[in-house]
Amino acid sequence: MSSNADKFIKASAVFPEGALPDSQKYEHPLVLRYATKEMSFIWSPAMKFTTWRKLWTALATAEQEMGLDISDDQLEEMRSKLYDVDFEFAAKKESEFRHDVMGHVHAFGEVAPTAMPIIHLGATSCYVGDNTDLIQIREALILIQRKLIQVLSTLKIFAVKYRDLPTLSYTHYQPAQLTTVGKRCTLWMQDLILDLERVNREIEELPMRGVKGTTGTQASFLELFDGEHEKVKVLNKRVCELMGFSRSIAVSGQTYTRKIDFNVLSVLSGIAQSAYKMCGDIRLLANLKEVEEPFSKTQIGSSAMAYKRNPMRSERVCSLARYVIGLPTGAANTHASQWFERTLDDSAIRRIILPEGFLATDVVLNLLHNIADGLHVWPNVVKLHVMAELPFMATENIIMECVKAGGDRQELHEAIRVKSMEAGAVVKGEGKPNDLLDRIAKDDIFKAVHAKLDQLMDPRQFVGRAPEQVDEFIADEIDPVLSKHAELLSIESVDGVNV
Repeated sequence: MSSNADKFIKASAVFPEGALPDSQKYEHPLVLRYATKEMSFIWSPAMKFTTWRKLWTALATAEQEMGLDISDDQLEEMRSKLYDVDFEFAAKKESEFRHDVMGHVHAFGEVAPTAMPIIHLGATSCYVGDNTDLIQIREALILIQRKLIQVLSTLKIFAVKYRDLPTLSYTHYQPAQLTTVGKRCTLWMQDLILDLERVNREIEELPMRGVKGTTGTQASFLELFDGEHEKVKVLNKRVCELMGFSRSIAVSGQTYTRKIDFNVLSVLSGIAQSAYKMCGDIRLLANLKEVEEPFSKTQIGSSAMAYKRNPMRSERVCSLARYVIGLPTGAANTHASQWFERTLDDSAIRRIILPEGFLATDVVLNLLHNIADGLHVWPNVVKLHVMAELPFMATENIIMECVKAGGDRQELHEAIRVKSMEAGAVVKGEGKPNDLLDRIAKDDIFKAVHAKLDQLMDPRQFVGRAPEQVDEFIADEIDPVLSKHAELLSIESVDGVNV
């Protein structure tokens, strides 16, 4: 007789034919689970292939302006069918031709038949492919810019609120001097403002590929215009203008240099690095119970340990950021391996790393905004940790006050040293609170400060210029940026955060 174990092995050995037919295809979790609607649209087929049609229409419009025999009716027909894309027909033609661009040329010509003879006139596949990539990159950068500014605005509120709340700083993850909770927040903001500067630069300086021909020589367009070089130059400039670009890349092979992809992904990697650092700090502070990220009433931290409040959002940021941080390596290798005017081994990897880099970075920024907006500080826990270390930090001030009252600096130093070692042994060896102040209060050598020990132990005396640094950083670095981009702060994101 078969045991239940034998029956299980038999039942689970082979996946039944026809079972779960709608769930047998891999679904990318970045898109299905995390990506926002806004960023997904930018990299969607709808955006991509309607942009191809806009590029073809812009090219035909500029060619007509330069004197080619293209009628107003043809242009009107193209304009009226920009968003009428039959993807099934395009796929059928692509399968027939083994060429995606020609599949969509025919799909456009099917709905704009009078324009069919002049669609893609003089162009190469990279005219639509590369220029569309750059348009999508620019739109995605603009969305990233908005999200970064909104994160900085939310972090500003947190930094100002806690500008003067003393907290332990850490070097080597060991207690160091005091800083403030708000000052630590400005360290996160400093990284993000540097990232924003690079995003702004990419948006401002990103070129269009423009009208360059098959291998970048513009030979086909020179032929179209009977050798008139000036017309080719004007055509290139005009197409860029019609597509909203002020410049094109000066020279290219068949493609724009893949160095641009590396530069863009490096910017995204920088944002991911900043996010990872911030959320890594929050995770460590959560362990100390000083800071907690938002936690919903029904949220479950652990399926086994019901009491847990895990920093899930920060962990998700770190996980996604780790992925983005590694993407520039692929772009670097792709750029380095492009032979002469172009090799097609750039194609498949770019279809993956460019959209995914932006999709993941966008999610990271959504999460950062959500975390910053609900970040909770426990001041009493923060103070408890401060006061556990502050007696050691205050020893130099105690010595100075006693010397002012006529004490011997060397004797005082030795007395403090001995008592500090004794207090440290109690903390580490017996697990008891730091009793250094009690020891000082009982020793007459420190009699000069007995009446003002509480004053000497005020944590605010040990934070240096941290509160003022917060004020200055906000006024000098953050407020001008928020003021310049004030209109972006009022735009609400389509997607929230699901945990």
